[in-house]
Amino acid sequence: MLHHPEFDPIALSIGPVAIHWYGLMYLVGFALVYLLGRRRLTSGHTPALNTRDLEDIIFYSVLGVVLGGRLGYVLFYKPGYYLAHPLEIFYLWEGGMSFHGGLIGVIVVMLLIARKKKVSFFTISDFIAPLIPLGLGAGRLGNFINGELWGRPADVPWAMVFPQSGTDVPRHPSQLYELGLEGIVLFALLWWFSSKPRPLGQVSGLFLIGYGAFRFLVEFTREPDNFLGLLAAGLSMGQWLSLPMVLIGLVMFFFTAKRQSH
Repeated sequence: MLHHPEFDPIALSIGPVAIHWYGLMYLVGFALVYLLGRRRLTSGHTPALNTRDLEDIIFYSVLGVVLGGRLGYVLFYKPGYYLAHPLEIFYLWEGGMSFHGGLIGVIVVMLLIARKKKVSFFTISDFIAPLIPLGLGAGRLGNFINGELWGRPADVPWAMVFPQSGTDVPRHPSQLYELGLEGIVLFALLWWFSSKPRPLGQVSGLFLIGYGAFRFLVEFTREPDNFLGLLAAGLSMGQWLSLPMVLIGLVMFFFTAKRQSH
């Protein structure tokens, strides 16, 4: 039976300034997006965009992730609580972010930039989609370092005790499952798929399918939020939010393929 190492959540202290691992992982994630994006641009992958556009996308996406992620958590997970305590919406240091809300925030950013550049939204989203998974993986690594978002009880050989859960029950290290699937595997799939010309919107569709499907599967091993538990059909909130992603992604993927064939 494995035990979570209980890392110090503070990665580095400089005087009174403390840099937390989770915040550092956010920086690593956006740095990976930038480096991979530069590589795609220098290869001539998306002539309609340049380095300045990439920098604008990343800068405004930071705002989209933070604002969208927070509002998504408020609306999807605890609307009643925050309706009664509206000022706590701004207490970002207490945690509470939603990937699906952050994704909506980034979509809004891409829509605005596409309008400004006078290019198709899918030109930008197909360019950005393969860059996202490794950033997501960095975030999941941050979750594991913090010992948060642990998995459900398990008897597999690699089950791990998370003292942060308040129990000695061995659990799935679901953060590492997400790192592997939503991060590494999804990145490899999208990077390979986008290495050849594809119908506009198809790479974005594959991202939605891949992330939604992987997240849906991993949620079976992840402990549901204690204030929500399992919802209709025995599914978690993360699963219900992922299903529309898969459906929209399938429609986009096959519609664009059919459109090209005509």
